[in-house]
Amino acid sequence: MSAPVYDSNNIFARILREEIPCKKVYEDEFALAFHDIAPKAPVHILVIPKGPYVSIIDFSANANAQEIKGFYAAVAAVAAQENLDQAGFRLIANTGANGGQEVPHFHVHMLGGKRIGPMVAD
Repeated sequence: MSAPVYDSNNIFARILREEIPCKKVYEDEFALAFHDIAPKAPVHILVIPKGPYVSIIDFSANANAQEIKGFYAAVAAVAAQENLDQAGFRLIANTGANGGQEVPHFHVHMLGGKRIGPMVAD
C-alpha cells in the first residue's frame, strides 16, 4: 500500500510555514503545539509534527525513529509545561473520515484542565 499524498496547502502546513498565525505554546525541531481555535476543554492544545504526514498511520510508517521520539517527547514537554502531567489529560489522534479527522496532517489533541467525560458520545 502506498503512502497517502500529502496536501502541502492544508491549514497545519500553512501554520508551520507561518502563513497563518497560531497561539503557540511550544516548538522544537520536531513539533509545534498551539491552542485549538474551538476548545473542547479548559486546556485544548494541538501538537503537530513538522514533517508532512497525513495521519498517525503515515507517521508511524514513514517517520524516522528520531522524528517519532521527538514528537512524543514534545507531547510530554507540553503536558509538563501546561501542568497536565500530574492531574492527567486525554490524547486523541483522529484518523481518516470515520475517525473524524478534519485536517489531513497528523496531529494529536491534548485535552485537560478538568475531568474529561466519556471516551465517545453515546
